[in-house]
Amino acid sequence: MDYIEVTITNFAGFDPEIVIAQLAGLGFESFTEMDSGIQGFIREDMYQEAPVAAYLAQMHDEHGMLYTFQKIAAQNWNAIWESEYEPVTISGKCRVRAPFHAPADDMTYDIVIEPRMSFGTAHHETTSLMLGLLMMEEVKGKRVLDMGCGTGVLAILAHKMQAYSVVAIDNDDWAFANALDNMEKNDATEVTVIQGDIHAIPLPGYDIIVANINRNVLLQDIPGYTEFLNNHGTLLMSGFYEQDLDHIRDVAEKSGLRYIGHKTDNKWVGVKFEK
Repeated sequence: MDYIEVTITNFAGFDPEIVIAQLAGLGFESFTEMDSGIQGFIREDMYQEAPVAAYLAQMHDEHGMLYTFQKIAAQNWNAIWESEYEPVTISGKCRVRAPFHAPADDMTYDIVIEPRMSFGTAHHETTSLMLGLLMMEEVKGKRVLDMGCGTGVLAILAHKMQAYSVVAIDNDDWAFANALDNMEKNDATEVTVIQGDIHAIPLPGYDIIVANINRNVLLQDIPGYTEFLNNHGTLLMSGFYEQDLDHIRDVAEKSGLRYIGHKTDNKWVGVKFEK
C-alpha cells in the first residue's frame, strides 16, 4: 500500500500541533517533526485530496505556510524504517525491537517487530501509550480484541501476557501480512489475524478491546466496540489528540461506557473506559 506524504514548512511562529491535529482529523496516520516543519503520512486509498488541499491552501493564504506532496512507495517506506529503527522500552519491562537487534533478556516482554510500512513499532506516542495501558491490565485468561492492529504489537503483548484468546484486525493488506509475519516471529501464531474493519469481528464477548486508530474511525466505531465488549470489560483507545478527548468521552459515555482515566504523551492521548 502506497502512502501520500505532505511536507509543510514556513510556520513563522504558528503552532505545528494545530496543523497536525487538523490533518489527523483528515485521516493522516503519522507525523514527523523536523527543524524546518512537519511531514504527514496517509494511506493513498484513504487520501481525500479536496479537503486536504483546501485546508493547506487556507494555511498558505492566512499564515504563509508552504507545502508539497509526494507518493511514497511501500518499498521506500520499508527502507526508511529499517535504516532508522531503534529499540523502544516501555515502562521498564517491555522492549520492542527489530529482528536485527539482540534479544532483551532483562525485559518481562521482548517483542520482535519487523519495521515495515505498518504503523505500530512503539516509536509513535500512541503505540507506546497503548502498550503502557495494556500492561496495567490483568490480561491473563481474558479474551482480547486488537482493532486496527497494524504490526500486531498490541496483540502480541496480550498473547505474551497470557490472554485466553486474541483477535487482531486491520483493513490494510500490508498491515495484515506484516501482522501475520510478526506473529510467527514472536511465537504468537495462536493469535487470529483478520483483514477487515469492525464488520469483520467474528464474535462478541471480549474482556478487553484495544483500538489505536484515528479520531474519526474511533468516533464512528465506539458504539460497535461497546456491543462486542463484555459487561465490566475494558476499552483502551489512542490515536487522537488531547483536544479531541472530550468528544471521544462524550460518544463513549453515550454508548454506555464509563470513563476511567487517560494518559498523555506529546499531546497524544491513551484513554481507558469500562462497560
